[in-house]
Amino acid sequence: MDRFNELNAFIAVAEAGGFSAAARTTGDSQSAVSKAIGSLEKRLGVMLFNRSTRRVTLTDQGRRYYDRTKPLIDEMQDADSELTRSTLGVSGLIRIAASGTFGRLHVLPLIPTLLSLNPGLQVDLVLSDIVRDMVEDRIDLAIRLGPVTEPDAVVRRVAITPLVCVGSRRYFERHGIPKTPAELVEHNCLLYGGLTEAANWPFVGREGRFSVPVRGNLWSNSVETIRAAVLGDVGIGLFAKVSLADELSHPDVIPILGEFMSDVRDISLVWPKRRFVPARVRQVTDFFADAIPRRT
Repeated sequence: MDRFNELNAFIAVAEAGGFSAAARTTGDSQSAVSKAIGSLEKRLGVMLFNRSTRRVTLTDQGRRYYDRTKPLIDEMQDADSELTRSTLGVSGLIRIAASGTFGRLHVLPLIPTLLSLNPGLQVDLVLSDIVRDMVEDRIDLAIRLGPVTEPDAVVRRVAITPLVCVGSRRYFERHGIPKTPAELVEHNCLLYGGLTEAANWPFVGREGRFSVPVRGNLWSNSVETIRAAVLGDVGIGLFAKVSLADELSHPDVIPILGEFMSDVRDISLVWPKRRFVPARVRQVTDFFADAIPRRT
């Protein structure tokens, strides 16, 4: 069996997590895929997969081999697709990561157009407020709201969004509307980022930037939770404007302290550091770079 077929089978099993699933992906029989992996492991002299009755996972050697060979396979497929890209668009699988709320509001609505423009493309959309390790989780493109901390990542900023402070009409009817940031210490401020004793919200005044320590009775690492709590009259929340979508035009949602708000958050498209970036990743990046600013 030639090495190209072995590598294709190896990549398919690594990404599908099993031999039968890989067979469905490649169109080969399960026995053919298993034979290819066995031949590859024999030739290399190492075990590439941990096998159990429930799942198949990469060994440490298998992970290193995947990280080296996957870009090579991508480059070969990319070379093939260049001949037909003008008429058929890019093809293959791309794994995209975005935060839960931003992804639901601004990435997911763009996916149908992306797929219609590229019928051969397959999208694995991962929505989570947890920042994914792009290499470990095999993320091809991350769409980030806020700072990018990976030192080796390739970052393309495509838009900015301001911070807004909001509460519900019923909450303010009960507790009053704070006129200055200092008055927030008397209010129930809902904190994004998990359980802490306090958080500092950024503002700007005549003397420049300053922060106000705030407290509340609800913490969460989910923007969706904070949004729901604000709409449920629980307290005041601080958000990137894009995370509120239509809520800002809702009569029961009231922005406050606008004259003290100046901070913005970047919206960036991020690639993991790699020597080769497949054409489909570059083209999908260009698609979002054009489409996302129109929504912000």
